[in-house]
Formats: sequence, C-alpha cells, structure tokens
Amino acid sequence: MRLYIYLFLFITTSSFAQTGSVHGLVSSQEPIAFATIAVQNSKHGTSTDSDGKYKIEGLMAGKHVITVSYLGYKTNSTTVVVESGQSTEVNFTLVPSNNASLNEVVVTGTMKEVSRLASPVPVEVYSPAFFRKNPTPSVFDALQNVNGVRPQLNCNICNTGDIHINGLEGPYTMILIDGMPIVSGLSSVYGLSGIPNALIERVEIVKGPASSLYGSEAVGGLINIITRKPQNAPAFSGDVFSTSWGEVNSDLGFKFKAGEKAEVLTGVNYFKYGNRIDNNKDNFTDVTQQDRISLFQKWNFTRKENRQFSLAARYNYEDRWGGDVTWNPSFRGGSDRYAESIYTNRWELLGSYQLPVKQSMTFAFSLNDHDQNSVYGSTLYKARQKIAFGQLVWDKKIKSHDLLFGTALRYTLYDDNTPATAQFNGSNDADKVWLPGAFVQDEITLNENHKVLLGMRYDYNSAHGNIFTPRFAYKWIINENNILRFNAGTGFRVVSLFTEEHAALTGSREVVVTEELKPERSYNANLNFIKKIYFSGGSFINVDASAWYTHFNNQIIPDYVSNPDQIIYSNLNGYAVSRGLSANFDMVFTNGLKVIAGGSLLDVFSKNDISQQGMRPMLTERWTGTWGISYHIIKLKLGLDYTGNIYGPMRLPRLGNSDPRSGVSPVWSLQNIQFTYAGSNKVEIYGGIKNLLNWTPGRSEPFLIARGDDPFDKNVQTDAFGSVIRTPSNPYALTFDPGYVYAPNQGIRGFLGVRLTIK
Repeated sequence: MRLYIYLFLFITTSSFAQTGSVHGLVSSQEPIAFATIAVQNSKHGTSTDSDGKYKIEGLMAGKHVITVSYLGYKTNSTTVVVESGQSTEVNFTLVPSNNASLNEVVVTGTMKEVSRLASPVPVEVYSPAFFRKNPTPSVFDALQNVNGVRPQLNCNICNTGDIHINGLEGPYTMILIDGMPIVSGLSSVYGLSGIPNALIERVEIVKGPASSLYGSEAVGGLINIITRKPQNAPAFSGDVFSTSWGEVNSDLGFKFKAGEKAEVLTGVNYFKYGNRIDNNKDNFTDVTQQDRISLFQKWNFTRKENRQFSLAARYNYEDRWGGDVTWNPSFRGGSDRYAESIYTNRWELLGSYQLPVKQSMTFAFSLNDHDQNSVYGSTLYKARQKIAFGQLVWDKKIKSHDLLFGTALRYTLYDDNTPATAQFNGSNDADKVWLPGAFVQDEITLNENHKVLLGMRYDYNSAHGNIFTPRFAYKWIINENNILRFNAGTGFRVVSLFTEEHAALTGSREVVVTEELKPERSYNANLNFIKKIYFSGGSFINVDASAWYTHFNNQIIPDYVSNPDQIIYSNLNGYAVSRGLSANFDMVFTNGLKVIAGGSLLDVFSKNDISQQGMRPMLTERWTGTWGISYHIIKLKLGLDYTGNIYGPMRLPRLGNSDPRSGVSPVWSLQNIQFTYAGSNKVEIYGGIKNLLNWTPGRSEPFLIARGDDPFDKNVQTDAFGSVIRTPSNPYALTFDPGYVYAPNQGIRGFLGVRLTIK
C-alpha cells in the first residue's frame, strides 16, 4: 500500500514541477490592449491587459508555439521553450496590416461606433499609453503633446486656462465624456481637471465645427474622453507620482461586480501642491497652490440581447489659490494681501439606455452642477451653473443608407453676483436658456471606396431664435494606403459669460458689453489626406495631413486694447478667418525606435468692415510643433520617452503703449524626458525630468505682473477722465493686471512615480 502512495506522490509532484509559465508585452507603436494570445494545440490562452501585458500559466515544460492576433495587425507566432518551475518572458511586436491604425473604433465623428477607416469624418485617437509618455496630473496638461491642441493659461496667479484648437480659444471647444456634453462653459478650465487617468480608455479629437451633431460650443472642435468599460478594466490599478517641486498626484481605480448583472468601475484622483515657490522674485507664487479630489464611478448593466445601459457620476472638489507668498485664508476677500482663491464644487451625472424595442434607439442624458466661490483680491465672484441635457437617437440602416435621427433638449441656468445677471432696477435675474433641437444624418455608401455623409441640425434658442447647421462629408479610399476626406459645414456659438467674464475678474478691468450679443456663425471646409508607407522588414510611416478654412460672422471678440481698464465685448462688424495646414507623422522602426511628430501653420485674423485691416487675436501662435520619440531596450526592460512642443510668436495683452512689456512672445518650447522600468507584469517604475531647458516666460521682461507691488491700485492716480497718469511711483501709467501670460511659469523639475496593475 505504501508503494502505491509513494508512487502517487511522485507522479503528482513531478507533474506540478513540470509546468511553467510565459509572460511578456505585446506592442506596436505602443502597448496593445486586449490582444488575443493562444498556445497552439492546447486549451491555454489569454488576452493582454490595458497595458499590453499578459501571462499564461500551467504550461507543460517543453516547446510551445504561441500566436498573438489583434484586429488590424498581422498575426505573429513564435516558438517558446518553457522550463519547469520558471516563467519565460516573450515580448511580441505586431506589424500593422494595411489600414491597421484606421481599424480603431471611434464614435465622435458620427455619434456611432465605427472604425476610423469607415468614418467619413477624420478623428484623431490617443490612448493612455500616448499620455504616459509624459505623465501629468490632469487631462488638461496632457493635451500639450497633441498637435494643433494647446492648453492656454489665462492668468498668472490662479493658473486657470482653456483649450485652443487650431488657434481658436477655449469657448470654441466642446468637451464630452463618453459622448455627452457633461461639461459646460468652464469645461476646459475645470472639467478637464480631476478626471482619473486610470479610467480613460482613449481620447478622441475632432478639429473643426461639429455643431450639426453636438450643437452650440462645438465650433472649433471637440474633445471626447472615452472611459473604460468595467469589463475591460483591471481589478485594481494605481499610479502615483511626485515632482521635486512637491507636487503629488494619485490615480486609483478598481472594479467589482454588484450582483450578476452589474459591473462597477470606481476611480479616485487626488492632487496636492502646497509649495510656495517664487523663483522670479515678484512676491507672488510662481505656481498656484492646489488641493483637489475627484471621485468617478461607472455602472454597466447586463441586459437581454446585449442592449446598452450604463450610468456614471463624478464629483470634483478643488481649493486653489495663488498670490502673495505671505497670504493665508484669514486674508481672503480683504485688501491687505492679494490672492486669488477659488473654491469649486462640481458634480456630474450621465447615462445611456438602449430602449427595449426592435429598432436601435438609445436615450442618453447628462446633468451637471457647478458651484464656484472665488475672490480675486477683494472682489467676490460667486457663480452657479446647472445644465440638463437629454438626447434620443434612432440608428437605422436601409440598404446603402446608414441613417441617424435624433432629438435633444438642453437647459442652462446661470446665476452670479456680477452685472452679467443683474437687471436695470438692480435686482438679480438668473440667465435661463432652453435649447431644443433635432438632427438627421445620412451616411450613404456609394460603393466600396466612396462614401458621402449629409447632415442637418435645427435648434431653437430661447434667447436667439432659430439656428440651422448643415453638414457634408465625403470619403474616398483611393487604395489601401491612401485615403482622402473632405468635410464642410456650419457651426454656431452663443456667448457664455461664465467663460468670457472670468478673464476680467483676475485683474482690475471692467467688463463692458456694448450690445445684445448675437450668436456667432461659422462656415468651414476641411480637406484630410492619409498616406501609409510600408518598408521591407516591417518599418512604416503614417502621414495624416489636413488643410482647413473657417469663416466667422458675428464673431464675439474681447477688446483689450481700446481701453486698458476694460474688456469690451461686442459682435465683430466684419468677419474673421481661421485657416491653416497641419500634419501628423507616425514612424515605427524595427529596431524599437518610434517617432510621433506633428506641426501646424495657423493664420487666424479678423477684419473690421470700416478699417479693413486684419488683426490677429491675442495669444494665437502662427505655428506650432509637437513630438514624441520612444525607444525600448527589451533586454533591460527599459523604455525611453523624449517629448516636447514648440510654439511660434503670439500677440500678448499689454496695458497700452506705455507698457514696457513686449507685445509679442518669443519662440518657446517645453521638453521632457522619461525612463520607464517594467520589471514585472504588475509594477512599473518611471521617472525623469520635465522642462529640460528650464524655460519660463518673462526672463527678458521688466516684470510679468503689472504693479504687483500695488495689487489694489491704492497708489494709482487718474485724471478727470478716469485715465491713469504717470507718477514717480507709477512711471508707466499702469494698473494692476496679471493677465500677461502665455506659458507655464514652472521651471525644470524631476519626477518619480510607480504604477501597479492587478488583473
């Protein structure tokens, strides 16, 4: 009997000892998530996680053929020798098939899931791996590496900003989360801060008007942040990094099942910066102090016939201040120490529900409430904005016609303590706007290589009346390596003082609205060409080039020049133009080198019917460039990323002819380097240097903040007409103004971080 027992134990332990495992990374230009990995002639297999990593356990010792496949890439196979009791590392580099990158799924261009190849509207897609090349504490900062997109700081003290697309200011850019316009007029100021990076699956960007589908604000373009589906997310992910300036950013994400029919994804972002640095010696903080927390949760429900039902919510709280380095909250709102202190409470709710009918009909909604309590020196600014949005979409295919019908309703309530909502009798009256609308879109497949899209949207603005926005798109697949797209349409924008008014509160300027502002109208044409070049051995280059022209009527332009004490808003009595060229290059070489580079030439100007002289807007560059160079040393498990951007000169907001500061910015560049060590499937350690050149604005200027030594204008003297006069203590006849800003005022700094992923 003992002999049988010993024999059984020997066989059992031998069988356990004769198994091993295989792990590694699947990548192309960047890690490939959810690629399929199979072991031939066995039942073993798995898929890569969101970071492109995989592990297969329980393989018998010996030779195995492992195959990796992913849509749009050539299948890759290799023979691996598995040793008992050990884990063998095998990394795969997939080579795109013709049109690989165009097989990525996008939704923004046509409001339905299609591949980039099938979409008649050009959509740029950026994955989390792209943004990890230069880790940042918010999506707002991360967009600095996207060609044609520039995060613009608008205040030297509070460091709030907006997103410029192709030279157009933030109010022309619509921000969406999962396709819903969840964020409002201050979308790029606050809406892009605090979205946990760990929960982002991809970011889609459309440059040019999209009002025919998304309505007001989508004039210059839109940014759609697609969050992960719970079933595709890891069980736990964490990403924490800190800089030598004392910034700390934490991103945590985890998922769990709530019963048999619901999966829940939760994310937490916390950012803290409290180091009072004053390197330029103006007695003001170089970087705003921030304490921010954001909570995000998304529920996906399983329904019959795979019908969609999801709910998501986000809460964002931020306490930020900048100003006198000796300031503390006891001085808030007073005139002894100047600071700009902003308390922000914001919550958002969005959802999507596919109706239980035979037709493909989906109802989507979003709600948000933005409560802001701010002081700018002794000026109190309290504002509340609530937006409710609902949309019903019917997707119907009839032979060669892919139809989309939709109806939408948007309600906006805005109230504050400024003249923006004041009546002539002095009472307060919140601004309330109803915006019902309907749209139709027909995507017509003429044949395999030609497709036409026709669209029309009608909106009724309760303040401005009827608004029509048609749309046309044409796509021609010349061959498998050349694609041509042409888009044309119109857009509209209604002024949001919640955005425009904000610039005035950071200084002593008064906002003046000279007339009842009419909606802006735009007419746009865009030509896009994609070229794919393949070389023997697997190297390739993708070229994505565009030319655009946008004409504006009734453009609402802030006038900083006519009166240095005012910002005057009025409709342009003439027209404005935004036109230019841009190109993106993706280059992948078989030696592990990958290059992403882009450049744009911008010509943005306005012309008055009277003077007929072209005027370039403030803070609009003539040209810009971005790049990202990556190299992986597989044997050392080490990755190197060198990223950067460069911007051409732009006009700056001076306080009149006597202001000694330059009226045009110099050429400037921010460059970064990062090293990443992937020592295991679960942990990555990364670190590097930001702003390698230690570049900051204003080094050749006498000062950045006008009259920083007298922020309450106590020693400013004026004449009988209210104009500032020269005095020995005010030789340039200026008032306090921190609006002279065009770039971050943060110098060189090191950073170190760690990522943990548990499947």
